Amino acid sequence: MIQLTSVENERALLREELIEGLRQPQKKLPSKYFYDEIGSTLFEEICHLREYYPTRTEIGILRDNIGEIAAHIGPDCLLIEYGSGASVKIRLLLDHLERIAAYVPIDISGEHLLAATEELGREYSQLRIFPVPADYTQDFDLPEIDVRHERNVIFFPGSTIGNFTPADARVFLSHIAEVAGKDGGLLIGVDLKKDVTVLHAAYNDSKGVTADFNLNMLVRLNREFDADFDLDAFRHSAVWNAHHGRIEMHLVSLREQSVRVDGERLHFRRGESILTEYSYKYGLEQFAAVAAPYFRVEKVWTDDRRWFSVQYLSCVSRAR
Repeated sequence: MIQLTSVENERALLREELIEGLRQPQKKLPSKYFYDEIGSTLFEEICHLREYYPTRTEIGILRDNIGEIAAHIGPDCLLIEYGSGASVKIRLLLDHLERIAAYVPIDISGEHLLAATEELGREYSQLRIFPVPADYTQDFDLPEIDVRHERNVIFFPGSTIGNFTPADARVFLSHIAEVAGKDGGLLIGVDLKKDVTVLHAAYNDSKGVTADFNLNMLVRLNREFDADFDLDAFRHSAVWNAHHGRIEMHLVSLREQSVRVDGERLHFRRGESILTEYSYKYGLEQFAAVAAPYFRVEKVWTDDRRWFSVQYLSCVSRAR
C-alpha cells in the first residue's frame, strides 16, 4: 500500500526546504508549492486563457493523432499519469486506448485528485482507478495493482518536464524509467522553442491570472507556515532567460522589507526577487539528448507551427 511520510516529519522537511531556498543569493521557492486547492484552480483557469498556448495546443495534438498514439501505447497497459490535475487530457486516452488494465493518477493536491478521480469513476465505471496523492518528484510507492497488464506507460503531459533543469530532468527521467520498467513507455508533452513575444504573453497574461497564481504561493506560506508576506509588496514578473533557454517566473519585492517565515526573519532589498518557477523550451534533438540515457524517442507529433510536441518514448535496456 502507499507509504506516506508522517505529517510532522513532512512539515519539518517542507520547512527546511523553504527556508533553505529563501536564504540563497537568488531566493527561490519550489514550484510544486503552487498547487494547493486554490493554486490548482487558478492553473486550470490559466489553461483556458487566450495567451496560454500550451494546453490547447497539446490537446489539439493529442486529438489529431490519437489513433497513432494509441497504437504506440498498445493494449492492456497500466496507465500512470504524473500530475493528473483535473484529468482533462487523460480522457482522450481513456476513450481510445484498447483494453486499459488500470489507471493510476498521481497528484500533489490530494483533495483535487480525489474530486477528479470520483468524477472519472462515474464516467468510466468499468475502469479500475488507483489514485496516489503524492509529490511525484520525490520517492513514492505505487499501490498494489491486482490487475494483469502487459506494460507500464507513464503519461506526463503539460510540458512540466520544462520545470526541471536539463540535468535534473535527466535524473527525473531515470526515476520515471524505473517506474515504467521493462518494455515500458513514456508519453510526454515537451514545449518547443519559439518567438519570445509568444512566450512573454503566455506567462504575463492580460487578465493577471498568472500573477494571482504566482502570488498565491505567498498566501499559502502565510497560511501554512505562519509567514507575514504582504502581497501588495510583491509583484509577478515572467522573463525570458536567453542564456539558459527558459522562461523564469519571479515575485519581485517592491520595497526594502523584512518577512517572517515560521519564526525565521528574512530580509528583501527593493527589486530583489524570489524565483518560483522556470520553464525550459527545447529543440527536438536537444530533448532527445536529455532523455537518451534512459529513453529512446519513438515518435514525435507537433502542431503545424511546431510550438509544442507530444512524444512517445520507450525505455532503453539500461533502465531495466
